[in-house]
Amino acid sequence: MSRLEVTQTKSEIGCKPNQRETLRSLGLKRIGDTVVKEDRPEFRGMVGTVAHLVAVEEVD
Repeated sequence: MSRLEVTQTKSEIGCKPNQRETLRSLGLKRIGDTVVKEDRPEFRGMVGTVAHLVAVEEVD
C-alpha cells in the first residue's frame, strides 16, 4: 500500500479551530514537521481539510 508524506508548510495561526485540530491529529506541530501516513480515505480527508497548510507527496 502506498504512503503519504505530509509536511507542514504554513502556520496554523489565524486558522479555524477544526483545522488546528486536524494538524494535531496528523501529528504536525510546527512548520517543517513531516509525517508519513498510510494512503487511506481518512487521512486523505484530513489532508484535504488543511491542504493550504501542507505539502503532500506519495512515497512507496
